[in-house]
This record gives sequence, C-alpha cells and structure tokens, in this order.
Amino acid sequence: MSIQSTPDLNPGDVAAPGTPGAGEDICDACAGRGTLADGKPCPQCGGSGRVMEGIGGG
Repeated sequence: MSIQSTPDLNPGDVAAPGTPGAGEDICDACAGRGTLADGKPCPQCGGSGRVMEGIGGG
C-alpha cells in the first residue's frame, strides 16, 4: 500500500506547488516580508512571504 502525502498548505495558498494553473506570488497580507508589523510570522504565508495562487484568465 502506498501512502501519498500532501504538501502543507498555508491559509493564503489556493493550490499546492506544481499544480497546473498555479504559481507562486508575493503574499498580500505581509507584502512579501513574511512577518507582520508586530514581528510575528505572517499567518497567511507561514512566514515565507510567498503564496501559491491561481494564474490565467477566467
């Protein structure tokens, strides 16, 4: 039996890395800094400053 693991997604991610039609973008909540004004890690991007978003039209 094979167990597939899913990548950990942050609340700001709309797709997992490598998903067709998705790409990495700067987190709007922290403007790509990875931290909020109080110095704590951004909860939307998990402190990375980047989120996965859908790309393309529609």
